Amino acid sequence: MQEPLLVRLSSSSGPSSTLFRHFVGAGFSENLVAKAIEENGEGNMDSILNALLTYSALESSPSDGPDIEKPSAREQNGDFAERINDVFGHVKNADSDQKTDADSDFWSSDYEENIPEDLSDSDTCLGMEETSGPLSEKEQKLLFLTDMGYPVEEVSIAIERCGPDSSLEELADFLCAAQMARASDSTYVDPPKQPKLFKKRKLLEYELKRKKQKGLFEDEEQIRLPKPMIGFGVPTEPSLPFHRRLPETALAPPYFYYENVALAPKGVWDTISRFLYDVEPEFVDSKYFCAAARKRGYIHNLPIENRFPLLPLPPRSIHEALPLTRKWWPHWDIRTKLNCLQTAIGSAKLTERIRKALEDYDGDPPVHVQKYVLDECRKWNLVWVGRNKVAPLEPDEVEMLLGFPRNHTRGGGISRTDRFKSLGNSFQVDTVAYHLSVLKDLFPEGIKVLSLFSGIGGAEVALHRLGIPLKTVVSVEIAEVNRNIQRSWWEQTNQKGILVDIADVQQLTNDRLEQLISSFGGFDLVIGGSPCNNLAGSNRVSRDGLEGKESSLFFDYIRILDSVKGIMGKKQ
Repeated sequence: MQEPLLVRLSSSSGPSSTLFRHFVGAGFSENLVAKAIEENGEGNMDSILNALLTYSALESSPSDGPDIEKPSAREQNGDFAERINDVFGHVKNADSDQKTDADSDFWSSDYEENIPEDLSDSDTCLGMEETSGPLSEKEQKLLFLTDMGYPVEEVSIAIERCGPDSSLEELADFLCAAQMARASDSTYVDPPKQPKLFKKRKLLEYELKRKKQKGLFEDEEQIRLPKPMIGFGVPTEPSLPFHRRLPETALAPPYFYYENVALAPKGVWDTISRFLYDVEPEFVDSKYFCAAARKRGYIHNLPIENRFPLLPLPPRSIHEALPLTRKWWPHWDIRTKLNCLQTAIGSAKLTERIRKALEDYDGDPPVHVQKYVLDECRKWNLVWVGRNKVAPLEPDEVEMLLGFPRNHTRGGGISRTDRFKSLGNSFQVDTVAYHLSVLKDLFPEGIKVLSLFSGIGGAEVALHRLGIPLKTVVSVEIAEVNRNIQRSWWEQTNQKGILVDIADVQQLTNDRLEQLISSFGGFDLVIGGSPCNNLAGSNRVSRDGLEGKESSLFFDYIRILDSVKGIMGKKQ
């Protein structure tokens, strides 16, 4: 019954197929992913994720593909019950404590929900109960951790040392510390079955689900956008000293930096933060760095002390940035900042309609005409270029506002439309450079960068303008026009390092990452912002959140980052 769905998901190209491939790329088996999508539907990614986490806890050896025959429900029950007895036999004999009523209520409801559907029939459940008996919370933790690949003896010791009431996260910390201690012994070699970070991620997800089921907190959005949107501080505004403590899982090399639109659908940033080691996002509006707004969220493990801005400081008002507009600017247009720079511009017909609407009046137009004109000017970032004449920004003006060098996107067969599209999807260089400035003292001899979804090279331009030598840049960008822009900039600025172009993040498999890390000695920074197409408020057609066709590429970012951390951790 599951096999036809698996074939359809793996061979099709629709949204469900994209979701299928991303969860498989994150390390889940194809069968489990297909099962989770079938049971929870294609539009509820959190439910799919929770289902996958619980399925994985129950299957220590998931199927590798659709062509492998799946055991019957009764056979699975026998194997499962036998595994429980194997794992818990010595615990049951040694532990005579009885469960409390609260323990029984929680584990019966929680564990039954996590049993795969084909184990939930009455005969199967009865057989399991007769074979293994009810499980205590301690036994459940032991089973879950052993399914994650930790030896049963080590888990038993961890529970004994940390206490029976310790959380899965605390137990995982203990086990990881023990593994690190062994790794420091050159005579000990025992690589984990799965990357430690991936194990820890699944444990944290499981602990979150357990707390929700016990009612320890309500399932609501936790991350709120700050006002003012100045993150952990900006150079142009006074702010109180800010101190943050990074989760332990975020501290291991390399540094990472992730960017996306701040005004995403509800819950998106909670999910992004949860996958990126529970690091708190830094929300910043680039209007504090330049003359245009650009509300973005950034999750990174960079230091936040001793940051400094690029000099000279860019103009921070429309008239400073575009002084020729001052002559024609009407007093009733009170704008001092432009709105977010988009990938499209206002049409000639629109500017013609505005001109005709204004020419009907000798003096100030009526309030309703002023409102119409201002609404369109704000929407399309129109500026005054003559009497009653407004016009969209030129590409070189957008380059300047975003912090790129003049003519960065000009020439080489690149159309005007492509220039606006590439610029509209890019970083605001001054903002990103302020965050990356802490790397200058850390890497005085140069930095090795893995740049995902590179676009037109905003990260590389920021590092270059900071005076940080680019020793190696592996740039992953699907648009050929953007790769050409970055290659041209690399050559024109006489970069001495190595630039490697890769067309698609899907090409960055574990084997390819192993090869790159072996060739270049690892990466110092993994940076990028996955497409915001399905997150941006301007998208009224397919604002599907992280489940969307484009924005689901976020899961490739975390897949690659986890792999890089795991590979580099093994080589240390």
